[in-house]
Amino acid sequence: MSIARPSPPRRPDIVNHNPIIMAAPTGARRTKADHPGIPITIPETVACAQSCFQAGADAFHLHIRDESGLHSIDPGIYAEALAEMHAAVPDMPVQVTTESGGVFDVRTQMNTLAQLKPAWATLCVREAATDLGLAPRVYDLCRDQGTELQHILFDADDARLLTDWIRLGWIDDLPSVILVLGRYTADMNSDPTTLEPFLASLPNVGKWMLCAFGPNEHTCLVKAASLGGDVRVGFENSFQKADGTPWADMAETIETLTASLRS
Repeated sequence: MSIARPSPPRRPDIVNHNPIIMAAPTGARRTKADHPGIPITIPETVACAQSCFQAGADAFHLHIRDESGLHSIDPGIYAEALAEMHAAVPDMPVQVTTESGGVFDVRTQMNTLAQLKPAWATLCVREAATDLGLAPRVYDLCRDQGTELQHILFDADDARLLTDWIRLGWIDDLPSVILVLGRYTADMNSDPTTLEPFLASLPNVGKWMLCAFGPNEHTCLVKAASLGGDVRVGFENSFQKADGTPWADMAETIETLTASLRS
């Protein structure tokens, strides 16, 4: 089930914006050595989704792992996880990732999307650009089967790729995007002052969301919400508070962010 909502303008004077809060607790590389609250198995992920929903999250960004605990985009594992998630938290939309994790190529990502036919998925623009022969076919596939794609952008170069592909007709006008702050900085720490220049580099997008690495995560997310964006929060991007101490669990970071957004 995808989320339908008006596309907010990118204006700093937007008021009464009620952002979608998406929980992202896992990622492709994080392990329990990073934080014991990172869910690895499907039962752990389902339990985490329930606690996130109770804490105020509106949606869930799903990563899966194989039997060895390694990053996977296997459609069979995804189908099992989605069934368990929908049974446990039926009112919480779930978004799957096609992240390569340095392992999977565009053809594998396309096969996962074709077999799983998810309602909602992410696709990294710079990963799609590694196979320009397949990239337009991936976008056509998602359009034909009704998969809502959220395009992952890390910087202005990714935004220019998105602009080019809209011009070529590969991607529809007003695409949904998620901006990522801090992933490729030296210390993997986001800077809220970089958000508005990033927004200025975008084409005319529809829904937009932000996630941010490091202890400045919440500061960046609150700023995004003030500019009309939705927010993604969780251990995939940061398990630290602003003072560098770890969050107790996903529920705590979501409850704290929700309180900040309300204030």
